[in-house]
Amino acid sequence: MRDDGAVVNRQAPERLSDHALAAFGAVDVDRPFGLYLHVPFCATRCGYCDFNTYTAGELGSSSSPQSWMEGVRRELDAAASMLAPERPVETVFVGGGTPSLLGGDGLAELLDAVRDSFTLAPGAEVTTESNPESTSPEFFDRLRSAGYTRISLGMQSAATHVLSVLERNHTPGRALDAAREAAAAGFEHLNLDLIYGTPGESDADLAASIDAVLSVPVDHVSAYALIVEDGTAFARKVRRGEVPMPDDDVLAARYEMLDARLSAAGLTWYEVSNWALPQTDSVCRHNEAYWRSDDWWGIGPGAHSHVNGVRFWNQKHPATYSASLAGGALPIAGQEMLTADDVHTEAVMLRLRMRGGLPVSMLDDAERARADVAVAAGLLVVASDAYVLTDRGRLLADGVVRDILD
Repeated sequence: MRDDGAVVNRQAPERLSDHALAAFGAVDVDRPFGLYLHVPFCATRCGYCDFNTYTAGELGSSSSPQSWMEGVRRELDAAASMLAPERPVETVFVGGGTPSLLGGDGLAELLDAVRDSFTLAPGAEVTTESNPESTSPEFFDRLRSAGYTRISLGMQSAATHVLSVLERNHTPGRALDAAREAAAAGFEHLNLDLIYGTPGESDADLAASIDAVLSVPVDHVSAYALIVEDGTAFARKVRRGEVPMPDDDVLAARYEMLDARLSAAGLTWYEVSNWALPQTDSVCRHNEAYWRSDDWWGIGPGAHSHVNGVRFWNQKHPATYSASLAGGALPIAGQEMLTADDVHTEAVMLRLRMRGGLPVSMLDDAERARADVAVAAGLLVVASDAYVLTDRGRLLADGVVRDILD
């Protein structure tokens, strides 16, 4: 126990602490609530990925989509029993891993499992990530009829040699065809993911990738700088000198190119790495909930949750996860009660990344003084009583946050 009385248990308790349960009981039922469902399966492992995913060879006979689904159903029931039954789910996000490996019927069954335990709010946003290679027109038709409202496709690049460096197993054109198929099935909300700064990528490669994205009916684009994560195959290649570390100056220039081209096409940044058409329903409401520190329950192996200042996370391995639930225990690997300082730090870190900015009222006098230094340096502006990153400030967002929090 910390000296502030908060409980931090990083072992594997079979239940949430009494502190956590008390916090659950004090939840405002009108506070936005979402569900994240983690599908841990992948056909192959991309060299840069450090997500909690497993190929069939890595799992062997220890786990299967069937045992995972049984665990998910049990966790959904447990979550619903611990929260106010009248509290509707406003957003659902199915991520991974590769959710599309479940097929259209499998993802429909997953959404049915959500409905069996929870009530979806009218107009709920329901998103699934998909690998272009495991989709088809029939797949998208099935998702649309099941009640999904939003599709996020992993494209990463239109350059074959860039995909090769990333160890992605799809062809550049397949992501574009998948987007068209999803639109033909009736999906109005489509996202394509890009990764920029991959060693060997040129300015022309990224420009071609952006042009390709804009050639299909997407209303949302997410673009992330390549990060070398410890423990990945890509990190080992960098360490051995087989590929260079991404260059910070190159990453900054590529980001400026992305922002300029997407803005010219009518997509507006609403978070540092995300752009959407101006319609309100084009933004990803589920991700906005993360950045606002709303409540969500993460279902599945390794999934993280946040409910009324309580953060907890699940056991990572699918077999351990399912076995815990089959034995009547929550699959909790750890939990933490956030202090007031924790909540404040996260609010500064996350709100400042959003276009709406960080309300001036959220900072104390010393922090406002440091934020005003960033204003003088051209990194922030004050708009509608909030500190908002300038174009240059977005390139240095992490540093701006550190300076404000000192």
